[in-house]
Amino acid sequence: MRQNSRKITYAAICLALCMVLPFITGQIPQIASALSPMHIPVLLCGFTCGPVFGGIVGFTAPLLRYMLFGMPPIMPSGIPMAFELMTYGIVSGTIYSLLKKNTLNVYISLITAMICGRIVWGLVKLFLAGLTGSAFTMELFLAGILFGSIPGIILHIILIPLIVLALRRAKLID
Repeated sequence: MRQNSRKITYAAICLALCMVLPFITGQIPQIASALSPMHIPVLLCGFTCGPVFGGIVGFTAPLLRYMLFGMPPIMPSGIPMAFELMTYGIVSGTIYSLLKKNTLNVYISLITAMICGRIVWGLVKLFLAGLTGSAFTMELFLAGILFGSIPGIILHIILIPLIVLALRRAKLID
């Protein structure tokens, strides 16, 4: 019971951070999209709360943020982002829970989640492009998953493991 209450509390904090962090970078949209601030709490939620809460927070965050603040626009970015972030939460939480808790496995969980999430984002974008009759080329896919987000990828690879390891040292997570 206590463990579940802790996970619910951590998940709520992560969801709240998803609402607030984009305001820090939101004044300059190019920086916001490059740093992907909503991705950070979702990935942390997967690590701290597991795949179920990570997936729920990931899927809910962009949709709730759209309902509250009108950003990210539900189409063309909010829906694919919801599936991408859901994948981040599920994959990071699943892999981290299955592996031995050490620094290398934090990176393995994180990088695998980031790759899977980007692939899911691309598949959802492709599906939606088919529904709307718009084009979604390999160039757009590569630009979306890699080239435009290199600063965010670097930030996440540096920041997330530091936070997860600090939480483990403080015995706030398993």
